[in-house]
Amino acid sequence: MTDRAARRGAYALAVIAAVAAIVLTVVGCAGGSPGRTFPSLVPAASPASWPRLTLPNGTAVLSYPPSLRRSASDTDAVSADQVSTGGMIELYLNATPRQGTERLRHWAAFRLRLLRSDDAVSAHEVAAAQRVTFRGGTGSCVIDGYVTRIGAHHYDEIACLVQGRTSASVIVAAAPAGTWARARPLLFRAVAAYAVR
Repeated sequence: MTDRAARRGAYALAVIAAVAAIVLTVVGCAGGSPGRTFPSLVPAASPASWPRLTLPNGTAVLSYPPSLRRSASDTDAVSADQVSTGGMIELYLNATPRQGTERLRHWAAFRLRLLRSDDAVSAHEVAAAQRVTFRGGTGSCVIDGYVTRIGAHHYDEIACLVQGRTSASVIVAAAPAGTWARARPLLFRAVAAYAVR
């Protein structure tokens, strides 16, 4: 085989490998299937203008954008949301102490089961990650999409179980699926600012 033929063969193999990599990436990401690369989440303090809510047990602090308002939640939790004039939730943040059997290792599967057994007729994983760094702790996160039982509203969310030095808690940030792409940077900033003790 001549050098020219060898180069042509090597080039053809490189092209095939590149096309295969692109196909695998597209197939892996299409339709929100599990395995999509989880976006980078860099812990950082929220802007000084953001209000803060401390969990009643004192173990975590939820910061939220000024466009949201504190909303009703369970007695052991804190929430903030932005509601449209028609009463639809446009942005939602919630922090809750760990309730029972949640564990970092199987958090994504646990969260999807919880959604399906509680508020959702369907729920699917988009991406998940473990060993995510938070301010004061480490967490496991899942990005998922679900459809509510009441009203069949489509939402996307990021939900993280975060372990601090003394306890664990869950932060959830959600928005309607139709506006998720626009809302996500702000919601991710709130999640990145979540601080545990």
